[in-house]
Amino acid sequence: MNFDTTIAAIATAPGTGAISLIRVSGSEAQNIVASVFKGKAKDDWRPRYQHLGHILDSGGRPVDNVLLTWFPGPASFTGEDTVEIAAHGGLVVTKRILELLLAAGAVPAEPGEFSKRSFFNGKMDLTQAEAIMDLISASTELAARAAQEQLSGRLGSELEKIRQMAIGLLAHVEAYIDFPDEDIDPDSSASLLERISEIRNAVGYLLATADQGKILREGLRTVICGSPNAGKSSLLNLLLGFERAIVTDEAGTTRDTIEEVINLNGIPIRLIDTAGIRENAGAIEQRGIERSKEQLSRAELILWVIDSSASADETASIAIPENSRVVQILNKSDLPIHSDWVSKEGLSVSCLEPEAGDLLRKYLHETLVRNGDINTSSLISINTRHQHCLKQASQFFEKAENNLAVKESPEFVAMDLREGLSAVGEVIGKTDVEEILGEIFSSFCIGK
Repeated sequence: MNFDTTIAAIATAPGTGAISLIRVSGSEAQNIVASVFKGKAKDDWRPRYQHLGHILDSGGRPVDNVLLTWFPGPASFTGEDTVEIAAHGGLVVTKRILELLLAAGAVPAEPGEFSKRSFFNGKMDLTQAEAIMDLISASTELAARAAQEQLSGRLGSELEKIRQMAIGLLAHVEAYIDFPDEDIDPDSSASLLERISEIRNAVGYLLATADQGKILREGLRTVICGSPNAGKSSLLNLLLGFERAIVTDEAGTTRDTIEEVINLNGIPIRLIDTAGIRENAGAIEQRGIERSKEQLSRAELILWVIDSSASADETASIAIPENSRVVQILNKSDLPIHSDWVSKEGLSVSCLEPEAGDLLRKYLHETLVRNGDINTSSLISINTRHQHCLKQASQFFEKAENNLAVKESPEFVAMDLREGLSAVGEVIGKTDVEEILGEIFSSFCIGK
């Protein structure tokens, strides 16, 4: 990577606000900013203190009053000399300051380039870099806490422990290869198998957090289904706290899917209201039913809404995909409950009653926690990229364990351990990861 240039970018979101931040990083950061800044001389800039001054254009005219903060490397986010300019938050003013910095010698930063430089300068590992965007895009407090834990290095620390265990094990096996006269006795072989098992367990623990990570980052995909007029749209409105879907007594009102996200005590839930499923529907309604079935096939949780005042024969037979998790909601409890539903499991509510919203949210939250979807005591969680790498690592460590158990040549054991070690290292960037860097950092905002 070429870090000879000094980069500049607006680090705050576009739009009008009280403050905007322009960030400059590189060996010429101080000189470039000093050329457009009128205030304290650059030699008198005190690190990590704000200095009041003006940004001047090429004609010496003031553009804005600003606060300048100087971070000499390596004690900065990027590990390089960095200057941050806090200006008034206006589109024209902020853009003008950036243009002046670029004219003075800076080059526009690419998406994620500040974080990329931080990674290459050893200020963070790849999991911490990814956590920056997770923190920015977090939609709930739990998601933000999980991102903050990763940003603080907790996931990287767990992975580094695994790496060190694997390195020690690999060194042991390779030492035996180099010195074959030093035979490994059965006790030593048993010890090596125990150490590989420990590594596999540690990797397995992290892999088990993938579902939690997906929920916190994307929300739990929750599909509301049932017969027409069972109260699906009323349930959606109740959980949202406002009228999002049209509710009428006419069957088939909902003909397309409606999607909204709610914060369920920190757990993001992606609610999808679907068209009621029934036989003999019209052509337009049938298209909505087909979409409902498609959503059911992709659901991570299904809220099956049942009209508890009607008989089971009047309730549409819904083909629930195999292994789906279903929560039954027995709606219309304000009406006499039909005997078919008296002994059925599920939550009995009336979506017409406002207090039913709190009851529903509490019931769903307790269900998710009880089923282990979210472990609030440990918010460490891996993303899809981590999961892919760790699955590969687990497979190689398992092969090494099997080869060692059947007394295969130690060269094969060492080869599998090296591959497993490389896969773990790829997660945190402790290996050759050039080809994955572009994909990771391209998702970043400009200025991050």
